[in-house]
Amino acid sequence: MSLGNIFDIAGSGMTAQSLRLNTTASNIANAETASSSTENAYRARKPVFAAIQQAMLNPDQQQSFGTSLNEGPGAGVRVEGILESDAELQMRYEPNHPAANEDGYVFYPNVNVVEEMADMMSSSRSFQMNVDVMNTAKSMMQRILTLGQQ
Repeated sequence: MSLGNIFDIAGSGMTAQSLRLNTTASNIANAETASSSTENAYRARKPVFAAIQQAMLNPDQQQSFGTSLNEGPGAGVRVEGILESDAELQMRYEPNHPAANEDGYVFYPNVNVVEEMADMMSSSRSFQMNVDVMNTAKSMMQRILTLGQQ
């Protein structure tokens, strides 16, 4: 694996975690958004990731270390999409709320703020780890270049 591949892998991880942070922030921002119906209520969103296999990037490359095409080393992360949660919405009886329906109920999103905060911490740490990998690879490249100067 070359240092260039390391940059690609870490970069894809940073992109994925950035998207995860954005969806988490959106969920937290809309956690208390009231609606008069289930159709208009905000639903929590979660990104779906998939590993990109090395063999998919370089199909002509020979596999080494006894790995098959399906077991090859990972080559990064791909965002498959963003799914809306199908968990039940919170229904509260608030007849004086401006968004209350004719029965006096208001619908709130199915966002668990504690879970979202844990996701935010996890994605932030994952992002930072990918930054550290890129910085280490950069440092290694700089050292390799100075070897040739001596």
